[in-house]
Amino acid sequence: VQLQASGGGLVQAGGSLRLSCAAAGASGRTISNNAMGWFRQAPGEEREFVSAIAWRGGGTLYSDSVKGRFTISRDNAKNTVYLQLTSLKSEDTAAYYCTAARSSLPSTSRSSYAYWGQGTQVTVSS
Repeated sequence: VQLQASGGGLVQAGGSLRLSCAAAGASGRTISNNAMGWFRQAPGEEREFVSAIAWRGGGTLYSDSVKGRFTISRDNAKNTVYLQLTSLKSEDTAAYYCTAARSSLPSTSRSSYAYWGQGTQVTVSS
């Protein structure tokens, strides 16, 4: 499975962005049965969990730092996952990576995820 993240950019504090992650796989492989997640990594920092969504879309997880500001969603028909970022802060500046889990259940643990996209940069200016 290949994951292509997009939608990052430069935005002022308080602004919004929507990240997208399109999945493509050989032989029609889709992400419809996989939980999906977003992680982020700032320079010199560890990659950290941001959000995840179950394969049916009913269950979601958020880190405390983004809860109430970010919203994850998915469109299985389009093999795409979205992350809506609002009320952005300078500390949200990082490369954001989408990832597909090994199972249908969302998780906050990096070890639960098998496929990773290349990352899209989000820079928030104060």
